[in-house]
Amino acid sequence: MSAQDVNKNSRRNFIGTTIKAAVVTTLVGSELNALASNATISTKISTAISPTLVGTSFTQLPLPYAYTALEPFIDALTMEIHYSKHAATYAKNLQDAAAAENVNTNSNLEDVLQKISGYSAKMRNNAGGHYNHELFWQCMKASPAGVPTGSLATAINTSFGSFDAFKTQFADAAKNRFGSGWAWLAITPDKKLAIGSTANQDNPLMDVSTFKGFPLLGLDVWEHAYYLKYQNKRADYITAWFNLVNWEFVAARYEKAMQ
Repeated sequence: MSAQDVNKNSRRNFIGTTIKAAVVTTLVGSELNALASNATISTKISTAISPTLVGTSFTQLPLPYAYTALEPFIDALTMEIHYSKHAATYAKNLQDAAAAENVNTNSNLEDVLQKISGYSAKMRNNAGGHYNHELFWQCMKASPAGVPTGSLATAINTSFGSFDAFKTQFADAAKNRFGSGWAWLAITPDKKLAIGSTANQDNPLMDVSTFKGFPLLGLDVWEHAYYLKYQNKRADYITAWFNLVNWEFVAARYEKAMQ
């Protein structure tokens, strides 16, 4: 075979491979779009939304900013203890529970949370604790927080009357959560925004939760999240925390979930 024939065959093979890849990509994209349009919010979490926004792993990711980044609203020592002690323990215990219960740690944690009633209390507490904290870190950034914009802002105004009214309702959910827990802004399965709270380390993804949906924003109201600076003044911590909300991240989650 001549060099010219070899080059022609190489071009044919390259073109054929490229076409096949394009067809596969189109089919996969069409299948994901079908899932996104027909599935519930909980199913969409594990199939149609970008892994960079969901797809939580079973291991603790690096904190996306320095311990000092959220000062003066959250002090560096609180952040260090919170991340390196409390959250790290949830991640470790989650790995132990997964090994004991034969859970594939290469899968998305969301898949476990949606069926958490089938697992042990250890799995529930630590899977929830790990997921909640991994989301919590990303929901914050160095101040100023600014305000929501675009379609998220429109949805908040439509659902709650105004951004200020949303802040009041969200703060109330956080303040009124008895004991330890979380406050959430979530998209319900019928694609409505809702505010709610969960006890301990539960979250709206769990099938055992009375407040269900896809969490966009979560606030940790366990005392270890604020006690060093605010002592028993949870309301002051909540007010200060609004200066740190990463609305760009929340908006990106909203856009993906609403596709």
